[in-house]
Amino acid sequence: METTLDYLRQHHRSVLITRRADGAIQSSPVVHAVGVDSRVLISSTEQRAKVHNIRRSPAVSLCALTDNFFGSWLQADGRARIVSLPDAMDLLVETYRKVAGEHEDWDEYRAAMVRDQRCIIAIELQRASGPAAG
Repeated sequence: METTLDYLRQHHRSVLITRRADGAIQSSPVVHAVGVDSRVLISSTEQRAKVHNIRRSPAVSLCALTDNFFGSWLQADGRARIVSLPDAMDLLVETYRKVAGEHEDWDEYRAAMVRDQRCIIAIELQRASGPAAG
């Protein structure tokens, strides 16, 4: 799984697949990070379909791609849970730092996370496949 985590640490663009109530798939382009505990972290707003889907059915797949789209890729499957505010704040900061570095005003960032009703999708990976999975 370490090869998978290394790839996910280097390539932050992915498509998250969840299941709708009727069983159909719902896909969402997302930016992800790998947390210090090796969970995949995705920032979202509480109102998004993917959040509702995960609360109902936590099995997810993530198709991670390079910035060039073509080339290596991997599919990582796992179980997700939603971490809501206020518990999500440290994870939101961690996710931002891993993807974009330091924010110029962390107080402003934290206020925006509350205002936007952000949450974290935290995925415990179970398996991976594809050319970059190793």
